[in-house]
Amino acid sequence: MQDGSLRAYPLREESLSEGALKDYWYLNVHDNDNGQIRGICCSHDDRCLITCGGDGNIFTFDILSEEEVPKELKVTIPPPRRGLEKEKATEDIKDPDAYTIEEYKQKKEHERKMKEAEEKKNKKREELSALRQDFVFLLQKNQELPKHMQLHREEFEVDHRIFEELDRQTLQRIQLVQKQLAWEHEKQFIGLQKLQTQFRDSLEFTLTVHAIQSSHQISTYSLLRVSEKYAQDKKQEDSKGAVLKEKWTALKEAEQAEEEISRETSPNEAERLKTPDVRKPTTRYIESRRQKIRRLIEKYDALKAKIMKRRAEWHELYKSKPRHSHENSKDAEEVKEARENIGCYRLKSATNYTLTEDERINTEKKMMQLAILEDLIHKTKVNMNKEIVSLRDLKVSTIDEIKSLVKEVKSIQANLDVSEHLPVPPIPQLHPDEVPEKIVECSSDVLLKFKEEQEAKAKLEEPLEGCPLTRAFRQVFLQTPPVEEGDAMAQAGDASAVVTGQQEAFEMEKVEPTEMELEILKREKIKNLYLQETLIKKINTLVIYFDAELRLLRHKKLKMDVQIKSADLRCITCCEELLILKKLEIHEDLLEEQICSLINKQEDIRSKLKSYLAQMEDRKCEIVTLEEREKALYASFEASLGENNEFADVLTDILKKEVEYVEKEAGTKAGAPNENEEEDDEKPDLKTDEENGGSESIVFDDSVCPEGCSEDLFLNTIQLRQQRLGIEKALEEEKKAAADLKKEYNALAIKAKEIETSLDRTNRELEAFQWEKLHKLNELDVVVPLRLHQVQCLADREMPHDFSQTLVFTNQSLQYLQKRIVDLRNEKIMQREIHKKAKEQHKQLLQDKKEMEMEIQGLEERCNNLMMEKFGRLVDFEAVQVHSVNIPMEQMKVRIMEKEYEHFMELKEWEERIVVLQHQLTKLTRENTSKLHQLNRFCHEKHQLETELESLTTGQGGEFEGTRSADIKETARLESRLMHMTCEVALLREEIS
Repeated sequence: MQDGSLRAYPLREESLSEGALKDYWYLNVHDNDNGQIRGICCSHDDRCLITCGGDGNIFTFDILSEEEVPKELKVTIPPPRRGLEKEKATEDIKDPDAYTIEEYKQKKEHERKMKEAEEKKNKKREELSALRQDFVFLLQKNQELPKHMQLHREEFEVDHRIFEELDRQTLQRIQLVQKQLAWEHEKQFIGLQKLQTQFRDSLEFTLTVHAIQSSHQISTYSLLRVSEKYAQDKKQEDSKGAVLKEKWTALKEAEQAEEEISRETSPNEAERLKTPDVRKPTTRYIESRRQKIRRLIEKYDALKAKIMKRRAEWHELYKSKPRHSHENSKDAEEVKEARENIGCYRLKSATNYTLTEDERINTEKKMMQLAILEDLIHKTKVNMNKEIVSLRDLKVSTIDEIKSLVKEVKSIQANLDVSEHLPVPPIPQLHPDEVPEKIVECSSDVLLKFKEEQEAKAKLEEPLEGCPLTRAFRQVFLQTPPVEEGDAMAQAGDASAVVTGQQEAFEMEKVEPTEMELEILKREKIKNLYLQETLIKKINTLVIYFDAELRLLRHKKLKMDVQIKSADLRCITCCEELLILKKLEIHEDLLEEQICSLINKQEDIRSKLKSYLAQMEDRKCEIVTLEEREKALYASFEASLGENNEFADVLTDILKKEVEYVEKEAGTKAGAPNENEEEDDEKPDLKTDEENGGSESIVFDDSVCPEGCSEDLFLNTIQLRQQRLGIEKALEEEKKAAADLKKEYNALAIKAKEIETSLDRTNRELEAFQWEKLHKLNELDVVVPLRLHQVQCLADREMPHDFSQTLVFTNQSLQYLQKRIVDLRNEKIMQREIHKKAKEQHKQLLQDKKEMEMEIQGLEERCNNLMMEKFGRLVDFEAVQVHSVNIPMEQMKVRIMEKEYEHFMELKEWEERIVVLQHQLTKLTRENTSKLHQLNRFCHEKHQLETELESLTTGQGGEFEGTRSADIKETARLESRLMHMTCEVALLREEIS
C-alpha cells in the first residue's frame, strides 16, 4: 500500500493452533489512508506463509525450497509486461462509509435472508388472517343458531395448553425486560422519591370539599408535616411521666418485698437467738429461776398492757378535750377555703405587686409556653383536617351509593313508559381539588401520554438518524397494536345479542297478552312506580344530608378560625415577650449566678462555723478536764501530807517550783470531763501559796530529800510536780488554741454577716430587675378581639373620648362582683347571728365546766381520804402493781449466778495451770541450783588458778600467756551463761507472782 508502515513482531506460541509451526514472524502493515490493517505471518525457514486482512479472510501458502520443488512442476515465469510503469496506478478508496468486499458480501447475504424471512412472515400473516376470518365467520354462524344448538366458547379451543404456553412465554419476556430495565427503574424510582420527599412529603395535601346542591365549600388547613425527630422527641417527653411512674411503682414493690422478707426472716432469727447452738452449762436451779422470771415477765407484760390500755383510753379522752386555743376544724377549713379563693385583686401594674419564684418568667418558660401553644394549634388544625377528610370520604361513599341507586332507577324505568319516567337526579362528581393526592399519582395512560410528548419533542429537536435498522425498529415499536381476538369476538357477540334481542322483542309484540298477564303487568307497573319514587327520594335525602353535614362542619371551622386567630395573636405576643426576655436574660443570669455563688459561700462558711463551734466545745471540755486534774493533783498532795506535817512548807515549795518539764512516755490522762462545771472555778489555796511562795527568796536544793523527811513522800512530791508542770503546759496550749479558734470564729462570723448582707442586696436587685422586666412586658400591646355587642363603656350614656383609664373584663366577672356584694351583706348578717349563738353556747359551756371541776375535786378528796384511812398515806396503785416484783433485779441475780459458775470453772482451770507451772518452776529451780553450784565450783577453781598464775608470773610470765587467754574466754562464756540463767529465773518469778 502507499505510505504504509511495516512492522515485524515475534508471534507467541499459544496464539497458534495445535500442530502449527513455531518461530513465526508477524508483519504488520498499516495503511494511513483508509485505516485498514493487513497481517503477514511467515516462518524463519520460509516453509509457510499466512496472510490475513481486515475483512476477516485468512490465506495459507506452502513455500517449498528449490530442492523440494519437483522438476516437472517448474514453470518459467514470464517477463513483466512492457509499459507497466507508464500506466496510471489505481486510486485508493477514501470514503469512510464504503463497504469492503467482504462487508458487501455479508450485507447482501443478510438482505437476502431478511427478504426470505419477510416473505415467510407475510405468508404466515396471510394464513393467520384467513384463519381469523374463518373463525369470526364460524362465531357469527354459531350466534345465529338457536341457543340449545349453540356451541360454548370453550369448545372452539383446540388445545388449551397453547394459551398457557403463550402466557408463559409472555411472562418470561416481561421478566426479561424487567431485568434489563431494573437499574434504570431503580434510578428513576430513587429520583422520584427524592423529588417527593423534597416537594410533596414536607407538605400535607390541601383539599376542598364542595357541597352538591349549593355553593358552600370547606377547605383544610395548609400544614407542614411534623418531622420524625420532633415526633420522637415528643414521644420521649410524653413517655417520661410513664417511665417515672413505672420506676416509682417498681421502688414501691421492691420496698414491699423487702418488708415481707424481713417479716419472714425475723421469727427465724428470734428462734435462733432463743435456741443457740452452744448452750452454756447451767444448773437445774438456774433453769428453774429462769422459768420463774419468765412467768413473772409474762404477768408483768399483761399488767403493763392493761395499764397502757387504760392510759390510752385516758389519752384519747384528754385528746378529745378542746384546749383554750382550740379552733373548730370546720371553721378552720372554711377560713382556709376563703383565703385560697378570695383571690388577689391587685394589678400587675401596681407598685406593691410582687412576684413569687414560681410566677417569675424566664426565657425557658416562655419558650415552653410558646411551644405548647403552637403544638395545641397544630393539633387543633390536624383534628379539623381529619374531620374534613372524613367528610370527603362521606361524599365518596354517598356518590357510590347514588350511582347504585341511579342504576336501579334506570333499570326500573326500562320497564316503564317514557311518559311515566320521573327526572333522575344527576350523579354528583368529585372536583379535582377534592382528590389532590391523585394529581401526583401516575397511571399507564399518563405515562404513555408523557412518552408521546417526549418523542414528539425529540423528533422536532433532534435530526433523523441514518441507520435503517433503528428506523425500522422505531416504526415497529410505534405501530398501533392490532385488534385482539377477544375484542373482535366481543363485538361479534354484541352484534348477535342485539339481533337476537330485536328478534325476541318482535316475537313478543306479535303475541297478545291475556287478562292474567295484564293484571301482573299492572301490578309490576305500580310497584316500579313506587320504587322509582322511593329511590329518587332516597337520592335527594342523601344529597340533603351531605350538604347539611358540610354546613355544620363549615360553621364549626369558622368558629375554630376565630380561636386559631386569637391563638396566633397570642403567639405573636409570646414572641415579642421572648425577644424582651432574651435581651434581659444576660443580666438576670449574672444576678442568679451571683446569688448562687453567695449561697454556696454562705453554706461553706456555716459548715466551717459549725466545725469551729464543735472544736471550741472540745477545747472547753479539755480545759475543764485539765483543771479538774489539777484540782485532783493538789487534793492528792494534801492527802499525802496528812495532818501536822512539819515538812509541808518545804514540800509545797518543791511542788510549786518552776523547773523544766520532761515528758514521759507512759502518761495517763484523767477521766471523762464534766461538762456541767464552768471555766471560772477557783483553784485551791495552794495555788495562791504557790504564787506567794514564788516571790520569796528561799534557796533550797530540791534534788536532795530534807533531813527527817520521808523519801517516799519526797519522791511523790517530785512526781506530782512533773505532773503539775505537764498539766499547766497542756492547759496553756489548750487556752491558746481556744483563743485562736475564737478569733477565727469571729472573723468567719463577720464574713458570714457580710455575705448575708450582700445576698440580701442581690436579692433586692433581682426583685427590682423582675419588677422592671414585668413592667417592660406590661408595656406590650396585647390584641383582644371584641365584638360590638360586647363593648359596654358609656359615661352619661355617651362614649368617652379617652379610653386610657378603662378596664377590659368580661360580663360574667361584672355580674359576679355585683352578686358578690349582695352575698357579702347576707353573709355578714348570718355571721352576726352565728356569733351571738356562739357567745351563748360559750357561757353555758363555762358553767358546765365549773360544775364538772367541783365534782372531780370532790371525788379526788374522797379517794385520798379512803387511802389515808386504809394505808396511812397516798399510794400510787399503778406503781405498786408494776414494781411489786423487781424483774431486772431477779434477772441480774440469775446473771450473777451464771457468771459465778463461769468464773468458778475458769478459776479451776487456772488452778490446774498453776500446779503445772509450779512443777515446772521446781524443775527449773533445781536445774538453776545445780548450775549455781557448778558456777561456784568454777569460781573456786578460777581463784586457785589465778593465785597459781600470780605466783608463776614472776618467773615464767611468757609460758602461760596462751592458757590465760583461753581461761579469759571460758570465763566470759560462763558469765554470759550465768546472766542468761538469771534472766530466766527472773522471768519465772514474775510469771509465778
